Amino acid sequence: MPDTMGRSARGDLSRAGRARTGNDTTDTTDTTDTNGATSPDGAVGAGRDEKVDAQVVGLLDTDGVRHRDPELDRWLADVDAGTDEADATLLRLYSDMVTARRLDTEATALQRQGELALWPPLLGQEAAQVGSAHAMREDDFVFSSYREHAVALVRGVTPQQLTPVWRGVTASGWDPYSVGMATPQVIIGAQTLHAVGYGFGILCDAEREPAGVPADGTAAVVAYFGDGAISQGDVNEAFVFAATWATPVVFFCQNNQWAISEPVALQSPVPLAARATGFGMPGVRVDGNDVLAVLAVTRAALHRARTGGGPTLVEAVTYRMGPHTTADDPTRYRDADEVAAWAGRDPVDRFATWLRARGTLTDEAEQRTRAAADDAAAALRAGCIATVDPPPLAIFDEVYAEPHAGLAAQRDAYAQYLGSFADEDEHADAAGDGVTGGAR
Repeated sequence: MPDTMGRSARGDLSRAGRARTGNDTTDTTDTTDTNGATSPDGAVGAGRDEKVDAQVVGLLDTDGVRHRDPELDRWLADVDAGTDEADATLLRLYSDMVTARRLDTEATALQRQGELALWPPLLGQEAAQVGSAHAMREDDFVFSSYREHAVALVRGVTPQQLTPVWRGVTASGWDPYSVGMATPQVIIGAQTLHAVGYGFGILCDAEREPAGVPADGTAAVVAYFGDGAISQGDVNEAFVFAATWATPVVFFCQNNQWAISEPVALQSPVPLAARATGFGMPGVRVDGNDVLAVLAVTRAALHRARTGGGPTLVEAVTYRMGPHTTADDPTRYRDADEVAAWAGRDPVDRFATWLRARGTLTDEAEQRTRAAADDAAAALRAGCIATVDPPPLAIFDEVYAEPHAGLAAQRDAYAQYLGSFADEDEHADAAGDGVTGGAR
């Protein structure tokens, strides 16, 4: 485990005494990014002693026109190659965005029809989620909040696995280790601490077995949260821990402008990414409705994390087009003109416009994409409706790895409670002259 008390730790808190591995290639020379901010290793963002520029970086404008940016473009060489493989990658990004939106629409309808207890829509945030998720390696790990359905899809979660939690029949819809993504966290911001702890474990593994670290650096962690979470104590504690220990974590904040019914300006008079400076890590604001820019920025931040540069705070500026959850009515606190203005910045339409202009998205490809999205939605619906409610006592299964007397006592008490309803049914049947289903 890294030494917290040694001289090197006291002298360099940014690394907390972490020993360099053979793959630690951090360059402390500052380079200037396109916004005038500085960052180590040429990564997009601000350096430890610099302010974060308020400008939002991007590559695709609202009309779907691509602009060049040396700092961002260097992370997109594969998608800019002009090859069949590059076109396939771009179509995959588009397909994932379209599918995520279609599934979101289907799940919202299922909740309105009484099949789901609740659903947190992601409408409008597809580019932020798909772009960042595609920047990750297979061995990376995700800790998310409850709205990252598109991230889950990219990581390998099936449509049928998205709904059981929201139907209220299980605590997790998938095996976290099979897809590299933890169960969505409903407690606001708690997942950021989990992410930092996981990242610290990556560092410990790398120091114990440096030969096992891949040539392009260690695995990394991405923690997703919304603008409403950034003022939570857990999140700020995670920032402190991550910056102090240089854990390989990317804090990905989807600033969708509304923390339920409160606007983001109410909690922060400065850009959210600017908070990174106070914790000693870079911060970058990216157009969250621009999937290419999000992909580039997240790749840069992950590279920094993998190679010993520590955490980065990414603020993806986007917009929640729908309600906070299906239990919310955004018309009570949002102006219709604001929603209309953001609709003009639609991430899916913007990307499609650019893909069509370059000849990548043909009518045939569009039809295939829409058909695949419809098939995924049908699978989600069928899986949701076919879900079988678990027996009541199953809630006590797999709580502890070893037998636990306290839990066993609770289970017995609950079983007796459930049994009392059977006694009432028997008495009611007797009162009905032995006719089952008599008046009660």
